[in-house]
Amino acid sequence: MSTQLTTPTDRGSAEALARSKGEPEWLVALRGEAAELAGTIEWPKPEKVRIERWNLTAVGSYAASTPAGSLTELPSVVQELVSEGTENLIVQRNSGTAWRQLSAELAAKGVIFTDLETACKEHSELVQPHLFQAVKKDEDKLTALNAALWNGGVFVYVPKNVEVELPLQSILFNDNADATFAPRILIVADSNSRVTYVDCVVTDNTAVSSPFVHPSIVEVFVKPGALVRFGSVHSMGESGVDMTLRRAVVENDGRVEWIIGDLNDGNTLSDTKSIMKGQGSTSDVKVISVGKNAQQMSLTTQAVHFGKSSDSNMITRAVMKDSASAIINGITKIEHGATKANGVQTEKVLMLSSKARGDANPILLIDEDDVTAGHAASVGQVNPEQVYYLMSRGISKSDAERLIIHGFLAPVVSEISVEAVRTQLQRLLERKLEG
Repeated sequence: MSTQLTTPTDRGSAEALARSKGEPEWLVALRGEAAELAGTIEWPKPEKVRIERWNLTAVGSYAASTPAGSLTELPSVVQELVSEGTENLIVQRNSGTAWRQLSAELAAKGVIFTDLETACKEHSELVQPHLFQAVKKDEDKLTALNAALWNGGVFVYVPKNVEVELPLQSILFNDNADATFAPRILIVADSNSRVTYVDCVVTDNTAVSSPFVHPSIVEVFVKPGALVRFGSVHSMGESGVDMTLRRAVVENDGRVEWIIGDLNDGNTLSDTKSIMKGQGSTSDVKVISVGKNAQQMSLTTQAVHFGKSSDSNMITRAVMKDSASAIINGITKIEHGATKANGVQTEKVLMLSSKARGDANPILLIDEDDVTAGHAASVGQVNPEQVYYLMSRGISKSDAERLIIHGFLAPVVSEISVEAVRTQLQRLLERKLEG
């Protein structure tokens, strides 16, 4: 049985665990405050999804991870996700870091790529001003829970004018349902820097069959003129609940690109938001999802414009099979004063079953006159004539559906410029479709 939610709501327990790991006092205090908050505030309330009916108490207990001596010591499900020739890699196994690797070339340039726990001890001057700033610990029970419990995690810092040409890769892996699996990711790209970060969040489904919760938070800070490409593919088992919030703060002429693959088999809450704080800031978001069985999903993308001449583009495509359901929200908010801003969004849902459900909700909130904004949304079932035509050519029904799915998702997949993300997404997409 996993530990119930009583433990992280206890300030003393949260602080004691933090001190046992040698965390700095400023973080110990923040964890204690968050633990108290987690017991008093409510879960987020996404539209039309009653997440309070999900099993949200199976948060587990801290289980230290033993570092691996080599990549070959890691489970095969992890090894097959490691990009060929990668020199920059972090692997989190359950509650802790099992592998860290950064090339000497990037280290010499001042790039920091390590687990967040280590960064809090060794780079407090960089972490403390940013941690819990894009996603506050007191927003709701999810943010408080992660602030109190997060473990392992990832920290990326790229100095001014430094360009990281090859992707930094993380694999966040769970093969113990009783272990707290709550990574937190913090990326800081200083002025005029460039970086691509790619991660994959997976479970070993042969080892994890009992309920677990994955409360995860991502904070990205894009300084003036910087570019951050963030690619993430989640592929966790049916017994898990994935609750992930991602947020970027983009300053003058900065740019963030999100590529998200929500391919879990269990219930999923996914919220990706870009805050265009600076003039000329831009955001591009691409989200792909496939639901099956009785899976429930709440998928939200958001763009908030504060900066003048800021620009956002959001694309979500979801495929629902069996009796799966998805509520897809696209929210573009243009604040007063964000003149010349432009926000565009598109949501499309393809249903392969009469029992499947998909709701696409484009929302535009405009508080400024001199702007442009647009949206498009569609929800529909697969054309039976297409399936019949393919079957008349000797293709089985399952293969026909697979071809139609690939055709539906191809316009988004083909636009993914980061090869490592595209490869991971295609591999895990095939795995889910085969299931």
